[in-house]
Amino acid sequence: MSDNKTLNRRVLLAWLGSLGAPAFALEPLLAKNAPMGIDPRAYLVSEKLDGVRALWDGTTLRFRSGRTVSAPAWFLAGLLKTPLDGELWMGRRSFDVLSGIVRRAEPVDAEWRRVRYRVFELPAGEGTFEQRADRLKALAGEVVQPVEQQRVASNAELRAKLKQIVDAGGEGLMLHRADAPLASGRSDLLLKLKLLADAEAVVVGHEPGKGRFAGQLGALELQTPEGVRFKLGTGFTEAQRRDPPPVGAMVTYRYRDLTPAGKPRFASFVRVADDF
Repeated sequence: MSDNKTLNRRVLLAWLGSLGAPAFALEPLLAKNAPMGIDPRAYLVSEKLDGVRALWDGTTLRFRSGRTVSAPAWFLAGLLKTPLDGELWMGRRSFDVLSGIVRRAEPVDAEWRRVRYRVFELPAGEGTFEQRADRLKALAGEVVQPVEQQRVASNAELRAKLKQIVDAGGEGLMLHRADAPLASGRSDLLLKLKLLADAEAVVVGHEPGKGRFAGQLGALELQTPEGVRFKLGTGFTEAQRRDPPPVGAMVTYRYRDLTPAGKPRFASFVRVADDF
């Protein structure tokens, strides 16, 4: 994260704290990449939803950044008074449409009728993750839909489940330590398993395009949280090359593996990260 984004988040955290907003509204638990050979027996496994992360503190629904989600009153009324962590979701392969819906300053009621809040954590809950997941089941309703968590007995079974999800248009799997206490930040208590790994990095520069991309973006210069810099030149739409993510933006990219220097191999742009 860039120094400016870190500072902005700290300022926002202090401001929200003065209003009584909980810290988890800004610092949810974030996943690390899981190795393909992982033994899943210590985890609860669920589908990785390609939605927009949102946190409900009992009165206000916020994005990861702390900004308020402008959802219709009927949608918020369906969220109860229990703090929740989850994703706004409307089905597989629909992120771009969903993103447009939930980012509008004035919500369109008919659009929001297609959105559900798929929840996977009780930010004010106690006990292990498995115990908290069990308590979530009692909160199911028209708007709130708990994410199904399953035990998986072996790596072979895990790989088969991953293939099934991906073949059906899903993103991958999430593995959450069943015995995990509440936690925040990037942690190996929560892992994501995909055929291709993904990660986030900050835009620190733009390289101009050449040839058919002349006058447009050629590549983004990115910096990872570990300080590794690399150029990302594939995966962009024509519109994104004309109007690329600005310096300071956090973007998500997909890659196969890492070089010894920590640079991603065969990296491709996915989107601006959902830290709205």
